Amino acid sequence: MESGKRVCYLSIAILLVGVAARAEIHGFVDMYYARNSNHPGDHHNFILGTGTTAEHANEIALNVASFEVLRAPKPFGFHLNVIGGDGANVVHIAEPRRFRNIYQASVSYSKDKLTLEGGVFPSHIGFEGLFSKDNWNYTRGWLGELSPYYQAGVKAAYAWNDRWSGQLHVLQGWQLIHDNNHAKSVGTQIAYSAGRLSASLNTLIGPELADDDTDLRLFGDLITTYNVTPKFSVAGSVDRGRQELPGNASANWLGASVWARYAMNGRHAVAGRLDRLRDPDNGISGFAQTLSSATLTYEFNPTKNLIFKVDARRDHSTAAVFSNRNNENLLIFGAVARF
Repeated sequence: MESGKRVCYLSIAILLVGVAARAEIHGFVDMYYARNSNHPGDHHNFILGTGTTAEHANEIALNVASFEVLRAPKPFGFHLNVIGGDGANVVHIAEPRRFRNIYQASVSYSKDKLTLEGGVFPSHIGFEGLFSKDNWNYTRGWLGELSPYYQAGVKAAYAWNDRWSGQLHVLQGWQLIHDNNHAKSVGTQIAYSAGRLSASLNTLIGPELADDDTDLRLFGDLITTYNVTPKFSVAGSVDRGRQELPGNASANWLGASVWARYAMNGRHAVAGRLDRLRDPDNGISGFAQTLSSATLTYEFNPTKNLIFKVDARRDHSTAAVFSNRNNENLLIFGAVARF
């Protein structure tokens, strides 16, 4: 309870300082309608704990509403982002209710090539982030849904030169603001960017089982992006995870995704994604299964403040996880208004 109070007090303090310091203020509202061919009786499209976009089937719903106040570190800065909606409930499903509306609440310091940040902030892992407006597709693939979107702790980022940079994180755990055991997790990143190519190797290591400080989870994430032309880009990602279990047992999973996006002009774009994740030991997905999906997205930006996306998506699992079926077809209409 005390940790929750501290986060709330920090959030209020950041907001007051931001108003006084003439910080940047942004926000958006993301609405959707998702038609599910299975017509699930519980109106849920995805496995419990996933589906941070378009969670509910065959109804109009609020995906995410966001309000943020931020100031870039010059040399001190801060960032507060409070969220609500279906996505907020899903991404915080493992958290106490008092944390359900917090996506980012951090302070930062930057000097020369070094940046320090502490609090709650977006994860260093994954090609797809929590907000659909920033991704190539409206929904996210299984690699995104089964890896952290945010984290709590402290991080240090250092740019050795214009191409190479690195990060070191000391964290509460796997997508956790509260601490579910008595140990910390450690994350790292090595990133390269030059010309058309960018790549990063990200890791997260730590005890992730509740009330257990000895059973480690080891996770690695490799991402590459290549801009073939100014309008056409491709990306790929590979995830590898291992969860040590009591009794000298372990659970392993492996996933891969590929993306492609073509921007016809500043208003129209199309994108595609293929992904596959093998979880034979039920290490991360809630079932012993292999998950795969194929997604095609059309994006239309009539103005800089409006984004419309349409996802046509098919999911398959070797287990009957989609309303007691192995397959699921989704047609999703998303609309984002931002300021």
